[in-house]
Amino acid sequence: MSSFDRDRPTGRHQLKVRLKTAKQRTASSQRWLERQLNDPYVAAAQREGYRSRSAYKLIEIDDKYRLLRPGRRVVDLGAAPGGWSQVAAERVRSLAGRGQVVAIDLLAMAPLPGVVFLEGDFMAETAPAGLKALLRDGGADVVLSDMAAQGTGHSRTDHLRIMALAEAAAEFAIEVLAPGGAFVCKMFQGGSERALLDRLKKAFASVRHVKPPASRAESAELYVTATQFRA
Repeated sequence: MSSFDRDRPTGRHQLKVRLKTAKQRTASSQRWLERQLNDPYVAAAQREGYRSRSAYKLIEIDDKYRLLRPGRRVVDLGAAPGGWSQVAAERVRSLAGRGQVVAIDLLAMAPLPGVVFLEGDFMAETAPAGLKALLRDGGADVVLSDMAAQGTGHSRTDHLRIMALAEAAAEFAIEVLAPGGAFVCKMFQGGSERALLDRLKKAFASVRHVKPPASRAESAELYVTATQFRA
């Protein structure tokens, strides 16, 4: 049993924190703050030094599928604030000079040991070439995407926007992955994901939907995990 398994957040034995409503807080910000304070994954991230609770989503996916093996070259799309890049760097051992992690985000990200970061818009025309130029031998073994578009409050619009990011990430993965490589990408359930899944099934031997325990139950997000890239 790993140390993470022993310490896996469960939310048990925690006293639920309720905040007094402050005049300057909206009801939605009040709910968000209470959820953060009562979230065992947020507490675990703070305790274990991860930059975001989403680090545990990748940990749980990788514990199941063993994608981030030592020595592998990884691209992390939509990396900020860096939780997934941290996990990838630890597991491929880029900190020891074995594997490699290259990350990109539109937002700035504080430096991380073992991670080469490119600040910019992945959807820009020059971004894929910039990422490939940073990779050893110009290729990757794993492409990760936790990208999400800015929410509009309109569920259909938000679904289409995140699916556009997922489709762009998939095309990049198909272009850059070495044979046998893997692709992990966030998407939202909403009805327009069929074309993307069909595309991935042609390019990868195995395509699965995953909703890791760290993904909030009320969220429509899930992760597609495609393995054994056929090149």
